[in-house]
Amino acid sequence: MTYKVEFSLAAAEDLERLFDFALQRELNSETGNLDIPARAVQAIRDSIAFLASSPFACRKAGTSPFVRELVIPFGSSGYVALFEVVDSETVIVGAVRHQREADYR
Repeated sequence: MTYKVEFSLAAAEDLERLFDFALQRELNSETGNLDIPARAVQAIRDSIAFLASSPFACRKAGTSPFVRELVIPFGSSGYVALFEVVDSETVIVGAVRHQREADYR
């Protein structure tokens, strides 16, 4: 079974925010690497592609068996994507956060 994976508006905005944050961090660094922001967003997108085939392999986030989160390694920490399996064909990513950010629930 293959699921269609969609981003909510909030999750799409999260990707932009995470890119901007990483870009600003690299611009302010003495050894800044301007490839890192794009690589981070690509790592998120590549990991989220996994949800098309195996969303239930991810850990539950709360009491509903359909709301889950995907841990996305990147660098020394990474990201977490909150998503919901809404039906037998669709997964919606609701939020994406850096692992060191405040809770997104």
